Amino acid sequence: MADDSRTGKKGAFGSYAAIGDSFTEGVGDPGPNGMYVGWADRFAVLLDDRTPEHTFRYANLAVRGRLLDQIVEEQVPRAKELAPDLVTFCAGGNDIIRPGTDPDDVAERFERAVADLTSAVGTVMVTTGFDTRGVPVLRHLRGRIATYTAHVRAIADRYDCPVLDLWSLKSVQDRRAWDTDRLHLSPEGHTRVALRAAQVLGLDVPADPDQPWPPQPPRGPFEVRRDDIHWAREHLVPWIGRRLRGESSGDHVEAKRPNLLPL
Repeated sequence: MADDSRTGKKGAFGSYAAIGDSFTEGVGDPGPNGMYVGWADRFAVLLDDRTPEHTFRYANLAVRGRLLDQIVEEQVPRAKELAPDLVTFCAGGNDIIRPGTDPDDVAERFERAVADLTSAVGTVMVTTGFDTRGVPVLRHLRGRIATYTAHVRAIADRYDCPVLDLWSLKSVQDRRAWDTDRLHLSPEGHTRVALRAAQVLGLDVPADPDQPWPPQPPRGPFEVRRDDIHWAREHLVPWIGRRLRGESSGDHVEAKRPNLLPL
């Protein structure tokens, strides 16, 4: 495993704010209260376990569907105002999957936001894209995502940021790491990302995020086709419809945890 840690604090963070889109909000990992859980919430629990009781504080400002410029406008100023010890910054994914997007341009705007954040908060952890070769709906965008990921790593080097490298996390290339919509992680996928984030900061974790999945029987062509038809009807068609209407899944959605509060 590559050492992407840029801090010697070994997880000694008293406060944490997560900013981003549906990935960081936790879509695909439903909780008992009607809100999503997700990797950032799970990561916060791991950080909380390493601080004195009732002292750790956490905010999650992420909102599904947000583009990079929206995150920079809405969430970055709030994160600076909260001034936590740690911020995770994952943005640009929704831009990259849009037709005609230039990953170089997105990366330039991402870097300006990183520079702004690092001047105002403690540690900023940035997040790369996933390797999408095994994700049917995103496979054709693999080159564009790889280009953006290379930029993110270079930006992290320039600003001394730890990197949550999702491209190298092989376990999330298994289809069981993904929700039925094929765009968001499943609860187990989110759990593995949270464990990887903790590893990046040098924390001991209760399980290996790259632990192999248990074997499963091969699927036949009829089962694969049935799943594809169900996915297209339940997820692809509504997604295309929102794009044609100029709507976002995050319209009228607010951050689930806008303040730094104890867990």
